[in-house]
Amino acid sequence: MAKVKLDHCVIHVSDWTRSNAFYRDVLGAEVVARGHGWVYRFRDMQLNCHGPGLDPTPVARRPVAPGNSDLCFEWPGPIAEARAHLDAHGVAVELGPIERPGARGDGMSVYFRDPDGSLLEFISYA
Repeated sequence: MAKVKLDHCVIHVSDWTRSNAFYRDVLGAEVVARGHGWVYRFRDMQLNCHGPGLDPTPVARRPVAPGNSDLCFEWPGPIAEARAHLDAHGVAVELGPIERPGARGDGMSVYFRDPDGSLLEFISYA
């Protein structure tokens, strides 16, 4: 078994106000100011954000650009609830519900996009 776990990863956003609202309202993130930017916390995981006004170092050989991320978040209940949640926030579902493999085995997923076009997934094991 692995001795490490994912602590955080990086996304790039093009508009702080728009992205902060989306990740707070749709994904339930705690939006935390950090320097001239923001991070999005989900209990014990975090998305660090590159965005306007930041010149982060170090970065990947090919730094992530707005709309280049592909992330999956576990939804705590049935996938129908995730779909209803997205609908209530006016977020278009691009695919699903559909069966997909995840870190805990097979689950049901819906796919949608953040304001910059990054592909996001809610997976439910319920």
